[in-house]
Amino acid sequence: MIDPTKSQVVADWKHDRPLISCRVDPQSRFLFVAGEEGALSRFSLTDGARTPMPGGHETWVWSVAVTPDGATVLSGGADGKLCWWESAAVEPKPIRSLPAHVGWIRAIVISPDGTLAATAGNDLVIRVWKVADGSLVREWTAATKDILTLLFHPQGQSLFSGDLMGVVKCWDVATGTEQATFDAGELHSFNEGQYVHFGGVRGMAMSPDQKTLVAGGLYKASNPLGNVHEPLVLRFDIESKKLLSKNLCDGIPNGSLWRLLFLSDGTLVGVCGGNSGGFLLFWKSDAEKDFFRFKLPNIARDVDLYPDGGHLATTHHDGHLRVTRITT
Repeated sequence: MIDPTKSQVVADWKHDRPLISCRVDPQSRFLFVAGEEGALSRFSLTDGARTPMPGGHETWVWSVAVTPDGATVLSGGADGKLCWWESAAVEPKPIRSLPAHVGWIRAIVISPDGTLAATAGNDLVIRVWKVADGSLVREWTAATKDILTLLFHPQGQSLFSGDLMGVVKCWDVATGTEQATFDAGELHSFNEGQYVHFGGVRGMAMSPDQKTLVAGGLYKASNPLGNVHEPLVLRFDIESKKLLSKNLCDGIPNGSLWRLLFLSDGTLVGVCGGNSGGFLLFWKSDAEKDFFRFKLPNIARDVDLYPDGGHLATTHHDGHLRVTRITT
């Protein structure tokens, strides 16, 4: 039974460099991580054995995605390259590498049927690719500032994007036309003294009943460059596009939400990282404040849910990959 109040770290595997992103193999074999070394690594879920995945990128790898069948991994770097990998190869090497974007690739998501991959980043463009052969299906300019996150609708026909300005848009994947806009502007701030845009939509998720869209990041950014801000989640009704409620995280003055996920029972979980440390935060749909927060050993940067629905993998600034059990 899911019970976040019983959370405990059950695995702790060390990497050489600070880690950024992670994704769990849907077939429950591997955990793929990426970070500041310019490469990926594959960890065995059985014993934590690490297999390096060198090549493909020349700098930080920011985004990772795995196809639903677990056969293929895609990675996107700050070098703008998009790479394909055979997930279970004995000595993994890129099977395809493309100059997909100008500047950072901030997000990669794969369609529910595994046929398409969508990418986006600092060049403000969304591109849709065929997973099978890497061919470009379509592209369109989708924002005025960096696109930080993407989310496929579970039915696969629509794609959500969230950007630095706090704008969430829903797109028709087949045509690239805009279908709807959600105002998450509270997640964006502009500091005139530092002359910096800060925050934005760092993570999105859709409720199991497909009626609610959540967008998370930070607010109250009184000193962006000094990391003075607090985590915030906004909940939207997908049909009306209206803001339903806010989820707050009191007492975390230097935290930002990096990714959001729904558990099978409707509980929302977010991974929070910053100068205040790392946390897994849990909210019920009818409550403003988190009902439980699990303090992680170090600043957290990403989270992914195991196929069993009872374990969460997190990547950390100290180079550790940790697995937390959230069931009794």
